Amino acid sequence: MSEPATWGLRHGDDIVPGLTALKSVGGGTAFEAWVAFDERLYAPVVVKVVRPDQIDDASTLAGLDREIDVLARAAHPAIVRAFSHQRRDTTDRPHVVLENIDGPSLSQLLRRHGPLPLEQLLPLAIELCSALHHLRRVGLTHLDVKPSNVIMGAPARLIDLSVARDVTAARALDHPIGSDEYMAPEQCDPVAHGGVGPEADMWGLGATLFKAVAGYRAFDRGDASAGSGPVRWPQLVDAPYALPDGTPEVLDELVMGCLDADPAARPLPSTFADQMEPLMAALPKARLSGFKISL
Repeated sequence: MSEPATWGLRHGDDIVPGLTALKSVGGGTAFEAWVAFDERLYAPVVVKVVRPDQIDDASTLAGLDREIDVLARAAHPAIVRAFSHQRRDTTDRPHVVLENIDGPSLSQLLRRHGPLPLEQLLPLAIELCSALHHLRRVGLTHLDVKPSNVIMGAPARLIDLSVARDVTAARALDHPIGSDEYMAPEQCDPVAHGGVGPEADMWGLGATLFKAVAGYRAFDRGDASAGSGPVRWPQLVDAPYALPDGTPEVLDELVMGCLDADPAARPLPSTFADQMEPLMAALPKARLSGFKISL
């Protein structure tokens, strides 16, 4: 497979006037991503810029327009923020300027250190529920909740709204959308399952927290070359693995509830967060130099 086209940028080059490239941070087939210095903000940012072979591609430009519009509606402390953008009609390098979040992704953290301790996992769960509650309230679905799309800042941030849709557009989907290991059954086959909605994000949350608790995925990895169906998406036919012994019962029930094949049976984000509170309250209080902190 050939490498995607790039703008050939190097450290110190202008992406566009006022945005100076500092470091490449990858990207996908349609966009390249850079940490850049924004002269207007006088701060580092992340710039997603459309690749040169995609600047006149209608689907890519529509995706950029959709992401810009979704980010404007999704403004929330636990969701990555957008600061500015330029569309194709105003620049030869259409792009969106995003918050540069200081911290590893959840997937990186799990690879390096294994499952999260409860004192790290429970606040993360509540912060992600807060983000998903807000998205639901403003009529949006993220559709790609997974460990690599969670940055472990303070608070944690949900990033990458490139496939997000409003609820009406999500319900009308007739093709798979998302990342295979973290897709709800209805994302794998929207037509057979009656459409996609905010409940799919709770599946993604459950699959993400399962990995954070267990250190392994809830389902075996499918065969992405198999086209469609259970060989590619075991979650269409298999039950999830069990969480490890010792997982708090409430947490076990909530995570497994998110992975229910029936979207209507999954908990609401607010319900999930509310039921985490007693576990949070039971955590040992922090101490500094031998003195207990009263909260």
